[in-house]
Amino acid sequence: MNTFPEFHKYDGLGLAELVHTKQISVAELIEEAISRIEAHNPKINAVIYKMYAQARKAAQSKLPDGPFKGVPFLQKDMHATVEGVPTSCGTRILKDIPQPHDSEIVRRYRAAGVIFLGKTNVPEFSLLPYTEPEAFGPTNNPWDLTRTPGGSSGGSAAAVAARLVPLAGGADGGGSIRIPASCCGIFGLKPTRGRTPTGPDVGDIWRGFAQEHVLTRSVRDSAAMLDAIAGPDVGAPYYAPAPKRPYLQEVTTEPGRLRIAFTAHPFLGHAVHEDCRKGLEATVQLLEQLGHEVVEAAPQIDREAFAIAFMTMIAAETRDEIDWAAGLAGVKSSYADFETGTSALALLGQAFSAGKYANALNYLMASAREVGRFFEDYDVLLTPTLSQPPVLTGSLQPTGAERFMVALVGRLNAAWLLNALGIIKPLANKTFDFMPYTPIFNASGQPAMSAPLYWNEAGLPIGMHFVGRFGDEATLFRLAGQLERAQPWFDRAPADFS
Repeated sequence: MNTFPEFHKYDGLGLAELVHTKQISVAELIEEAISRIEAHNPKINAVIYKMYAQARKAAQSKLPDGPFKGVPFLQKDMHATVEGVPTSCGTRILKDIPQPHDSEIVRRYRAAGVIFLGKTNVPEFSLLPYTEPEAFGPTNNPWDLTRTPGGSSGGSAAAVAARLVPLAGGADGGGSIRIPASCCGIFGLKPTRGRTPTGPDVGDIWRGFAQEHVLTRSVRDSAAMLDAIAGPDVGAPYYAPAPKRPYLQEVTTEPGRLRIAFTAHPFLGHAVHEDCRKGLEATVQLLEQLGHEVVEAAPQIDREAFAIAFMTMIAAETRDEIDWAAGLAGVKSSYADFETGTSALALLGQAFSAGKYANALNYLMASAREVGRFFEDYDVLLTPTLSQPPVLTGSLQPTGAERFMVALVGRLNAAWLLNALGIIKPLANKTFDFMPYTPIFNASGQPAMSAPLYWNEAGLPIGMHFVGRFGDEATLFRLAGQLERAQPWFDRAPADFS
């Protein structure tokens, strides 16, 4: 039963203000969020671990006086650990192993005042731009239950879009905040490398490519939470430049006239859907109406070389992750314990030499330098977030033949056969064709955001992707606030989820 049916009309800061002014109690907020999860999660499968008892206990205790005091929150089930709850990383062998402590990002979320209600679904090891783990089943897009919510923060994005909570934790190593934000019609910003903490158990994630942050319905929630969680933790390998003032102030500050480059050219793919092109054209027109200088231009990216280097890095990291997971579970590492795509990447990672891995990282860093030089002439780059609207669930999965061959190669422990049989390239092409823009800026470490600025005739959201200079989230928040005021999206909701 709904205790507060107006819940969906507020963002996180709005709910916190109601608590602060005693218009509603924290306990009432928590019960409303729980009722929404119970009513809607069976349809979307976003929440995979429920923490209701802990949440109810927290609601009755003294909470930190942070900007989100008493606000219900969900956390992506990947690197961020929550004490007493498993961090499965979407894999079967870790489903039932509770974590001994909170990670630093979770401690900072708690200090901001949020109350954890559960953890959300991810693809295995967050490797994919769709959320269909064998361990928990697929998450469905609230806008169309037959389609993907994106990934890898797909569970968090679906939960926010379905109005289960106003914001949820995510992480982005190749687009994993921005991709699901696009698919689910919400806002998602990937911070600058080093902006948010990854410790104490992880030094960095994917050599610094991945950053933690939240997915939200409003721009101001994203800004306020980044104010709350930003800053290096003990032993951090990267330090992002400190902001000049709180990001929340930037949201209501006019950005001035920006020089914005735009392109539809798919850096890592081959084609762009007409709906995504239409969204880009509409956004260019909006930016021009707002007084910005908009120029068609783009950094030069060697598609094949970048894709190979990126896949090499991910493959090596995946090999390391399955060994880590097996060790945590107390079992011998076996490809049979993991999904086809995970096994394929891990097999490649095992086959690559240390020199090849180093060469890949050096290439990616050199590419990042080139991208950085492009931003000497432009304040922001605009692209579609994805090359297609949200695709049908299952359409990006390996085929039956590909699954069989990867399983066979795993049993033979002969990674070289993957290349000899031509299995890896079509798997990689299928993925990069869907997400040809976002990984570039994980390599460069720049802040980037997806804003819900277009819906196609079928009613599917199509996000627009904005990239700022390294360390310059401020410009992105100013621009995002302006866009949100000019073309509001907050009240646009999927049917049956208001």
